[in-house]
Amino acid sequence: MIVGQKEKGIFINGEWRDSYSGTVRAIINPATLEKLTEISYGGKEEALEAVEEAKAAFPSWSKKTARERSTFLYKAYEKMLENKEQLAQILTSEQGKPLTEARTEIESAASYLLWYAEEANRVYGEIIPSSKVNRRSLVIPQAIGVIAAITPWNFPASMVTRKLGPSLAAGCTVVLKPASQTPLTAMAIVKIFEEVGLPKGVLNLVSGDAKGVGEALTQSPDVRLITFTGSTEVGRELMKNSAQHIKKLSLELGGHAPILVMDDANLENAVDLTLASKFRNCGQTCICANRVYVHREIADSFVEKLAVKVKSMKIGNGIDEATVIGPMIDRNAVEKAAEHVEDAVHQGATIITGGKEWQGNLGGHFYEPTILVDVNDQMKVMNEETFGPVLPIETFDSIEEVIEKANQLPYGLAAYIMTESTNRVFQLSEALEYGIIGVNDVFPATAEAPFGGIKESGFGKEGGKEGIMEFVEMKYVSIGMTN
Repeated sequence: MIVGQKEKGIFINGEWRDSYSGTVRAIINPATLEKLTEISYGGKEEALEAVEEAKAAFPSWSKKTARERSTFLYKAYEKMLENKEQLAQILTSEQGKPLTEARTEIESAASYLLWYAEEANRVYGEIIPSSKVNRRSLVIPQAIGVIAAITPWNFPASMVTRKLGPSLAAGCTVVLKPASQTPLTAMAIVKIFEEVGLPKGVLNLVSGDAKGVGEALTQSPDVRLITFTGSTEVGRELMKNSAQHIKKLSLELGGHAPILVMDDANLENAVDLTLASKFRNCGQTCICANRVYVHREIADSFVEKLAVKVKSMKIGNGIDEATVIGPMIDRNAVEKAAEHVEDAVHQGATIITGGKEWQGNLGGHFYEPTILVDVNDQMKVMNEETFGPVLPIETFDSIEEVIEKANQLPYGLAAYIMTESTNRVFQLSEALEYGIIGVNDVFPATAEAPFGGIKESGFGKEGGKEGIMEFVEMKYVSIGMTN
């Protein structure tokens, strides 16, 4: 892929093509607002054709042995790492995150292909001891069929492979719909699978209109599962639109992650981890800290130490190796961050640092990393997912109080605990209503462990042995025997 040339953004049955309508979309660098390239931009017609080709490819792909399927994943894993620098450059150019983060994301994305290349061979059925002497009971795992994978813009590599790895390993065929803002990374990954010889029709990609493509994927009876990462609002629409055919869904939706900093926490470590969680990818992370609850006895010291480090963070173009805070994805994201800060200040919050757009010389979508104190539970920033570099800090006095505050929202994706007490680890982990708990750890996502939320943060798991089971149906076979 040569950024700057017009790209064919549709890949169906092993062929890169333009859209039938001739529509193109410009891909913009959010740091500089320069046009990187134009891609062909499809819709419902292309999506339905992709489903048909995936359906046609399913019988032969699903009948391959797990070892045969895993070979393609191993090769794609190796080629991703070989091309890590090129992929990272593409990712940073279209998404904005610093190159150091982009390289880490490519490594993480590749790790899901490796894990599921291995896990493909461990999808076991079972023989059930029968209650009757003349019956044998078997459970057989089988690939669910054609799946639609809809991925977000904030992690345009790892969110793709977290879906492709287990689905292809299980024997499913795929129609991939990447985010409109960041299709180039997904296209580059698909080209890697093309290079390693993945059979035609097994993996298809449609860059295009979210509404048109989404309608096609939800309304087609041939799509048996939709795996989606994105907002809770879109997740609700997918559930509603998928009801006609009773599709299976795997949804990783919005979050509002709290960090609980207990009075016995290692203060320096808690500051560093909070900084890393909140400001990674400019706060545009589904599991990043959205609110911090700090015990009153250590709150002043915590805020002081955090503010010093936040003020030293370099803002700029992600291509610059020294950049720590890159751009936000678009103008709407900047305006939402500004709205949340303005609302908080209007209701009595105090800005410790940041609190405004960054007026650099790049012309892109930047907002300063911001710390707010004197916040309360009525503010937007404490209730809505900001998805930006804004960190509100509230104090607490008792463990019962902080548990209640942490659980008061309808989201349940990730929560974090900073403590040196084993008792508190278990007490808080069991009490917090979240699918993922990080204890002195703010980077819990890993290929070998299940990732997913509860409540309005969705259902289904990505990663671990659980991740591949989302794409498998367990068929029960009862065999009667004659004497």
